[in-house]
Amino acid sequence: MQNTATILSDAGISPGVAAATAVARRIADNVATVIVGKNDAIEQALAAFIAEGHILVEDVPGVGKTMLARALAVSIGGSFSRIQFTPDMLPSDVTGVSVYNQADGEFSFRSGPIFAQLVLADEINRATPKTQSALLEAMEERQVTVDGESHLLTPPFLVIATQNSIEYEGTFPLPEAQLDRFLMRVNIGYPRFDEEMTIIAQQEHSHPINELQPIASPEDVLQLQQEARSVYVDDLVREYLVTLAEATRSHPDAALGASPRASLGLFRTGRALALIRGRDYVLPDDIKELAVGVLSHRIVLTPAARMRGVRPERLVAELLDTVPVPGAR
Repeated sequence: MQNTATILSDAGISPGVAAATAVARRIADNVATVIVGKNDAIEQALAAFIAEGHILVEDVPGVGKTMLARALAVSIGGSFSRIQFTPDMLPSDVTGVSVYNQADGEFSFRSGPIFAQLVLADEINRATPKTQSALLEAMEERQVTVDGESHLLTPPFLVIATQNSIEYEGTFPLPEAQLDRFLMRVNIGYPRFDEEMTIIAQQEHSHPINELQPIASPEDVLQLQQEARSVYVDDLVREYLVTLAEATRSHPDAALGASPRASLGLFRTGRALALIRGRDYVLPDDIKELAVGVLSHRIVLTPAARMRGVRPERLVAELLDTVPVPGAR
């Protein structure tokens, strides 16, 4: 049986793209053995990783937010750490601290849990704004500064932050500046009846995460990120994604629209999704599929819109229906 790379090469796709797609599909399929029936969420999370962005997972408890992060880490053979955010947590609990060594009279840096290739920031909105801000430098600049000294993080680096979408007591909502640092918001959602039956059968004796094996390496992910930069994006597709982002800024229900960082996010994740699906070019449909996840968490609604029960996701969906698709008649 031909493998994915051979099939794509036969179809006229360059060997580099074909090989990258084969690796990406293996990672997605491996994660899918743990996260049952959520292929769209897995693809979106992998696209964000390949696009060198970070993910915010906002969903109800128990649908697999933590398992998604763990399965991705195991699949790429990367280092993993989980930070359980609480109101009494300090920034140094995330980044690390300088410790005085009495033996040599020097300070040495003891790294915190942020120094992993895939970091699960669990219930991030339970931490105070001061502690939340400890993530900003790491997410944007891939480094941590402690006592005036910068420490680089090992690539590839991904933060998957989770927050409960229904429980707000004792939480500190993420400020717009930090929300904008997340490339995409991913929703997992409840499984269907047959999927939930499969989950129960899988976990009758042990959890499938315990048997999951690495099928790629961090170096493979870096190669995927490099290959995604060569995926072609036509000028009409560029105009379309910028028009979508611009439309959020002029919508009457939006007090604050998507930033230029959102346009860059759509551009980068569009290339990553095309690569995952075996193409060396981006389609408008890729942008439409990613728009809600990339744009909605960056939109601040007006008080009047919130009173009417308007949701940012609904606003973006409305724009997808009204903004003309390039090439469409």
